Amino acid sequence: MPLLGLGCWDMWGREAQVAVEAAINIGYRLIDTASMYGNEPEVGTGISHSGISREEIFITTKVNNADQGFDETLRAYDESCKKLKLDYVDLYLIHWPLKRKQTWKALEKIYLDGRVKSIGVCNYLSPFMEELDTYLDIVPAVNQCEFYPYLYDQKLLQACTSRGIVLQSWSPLLRGKRFADPKLIQIAAKYHKTPAQMLLRWALDHGISTIPKSSSLNRLKENFDVFDFTISSEDLHAMDQFDENSTVTAESLREKGFVRNLRQPIKVLGSGTLSKKLTVQLDAYTASAREAIEKAGGKVEVI
Repeated sequence: MPLLGLGCWDMWGREAQVAVEAAINIGYRLIDTASMYGNEPEVGTGISHSGISREEIFITTKVNNADQGFDETLRAYDESCKKLKLDYVDLYLIHWPLKRKQTWKALEKIYLDGRVKSIGVCNYLSPFMEELDTYLDIVPAVNQCEFYPYLYDQKLLQACTSRGIVLQSWSPLLRGKRFADPKLIQIAAKYHKTPAQMLLRWALDHGISTIPKSSSLNRLKENFDVFDFTISSEDLHAMDQFDENSTVTAESLREKGFVRNLRQPIKVLGSGTLSKKLTVQLDAYTASAREAIEKAGGKVEVI
């Protein structure tokens, strides 16, 4: 799997098709979509029109929350392949940790039947990964999470690394909300790179796969122009210190009007990282986040 790819969230209709074709023409070989995004047909068309052989492109999609469960997931995979106009995908992921065990068992069956190249999860906090250990037969290839210097969860990265799981970052550019950070600008100037390129290179230098989203040709080119430099260990450590234990995704989604009540502040009582104040990103994730925290020995209070 390529470490850098194109994320296709929030692309609609022909926009998605054109962006995929342009990205592949630039050199992208990892394309990430999901049933939830509602653009699998357009992504599939963009891939087929690219002129690049299917075997050269790594394609990821995900099972939607409403389709989780054993039989439901088997049907959902078939439907995604149909919409993408593909015989198989390279990576099939659980989008959010809801009906976890039965959905994972369905992914394992799809993999063992030889119908998908690899399987994985999204948004699995460390306690969810520990739970998965108790019933998995196949270790996930990927855990896709929101991850960047401003949300640098070293425990999660270590949990993935120790299991041989690739951590993949979605929304690695924080929707541009930290591009004006003087700390980031100062380091970027040393390398004659943009803030976006520094954030992507930070992930790559940590061995983290990353899938920035853009349908702008210029930004697609900018995001891909990160293979001609590496960040020094000193500057990489400095960027590690940007961590704010915060997320910008909830704010961005709410601004776009996708869902209501996205942010539910909670106070977590416990030791270590559990003593921090966290923000739950999605209503659908609230119960799962609470369960994960409590499994880790913490206590949740809504504030």
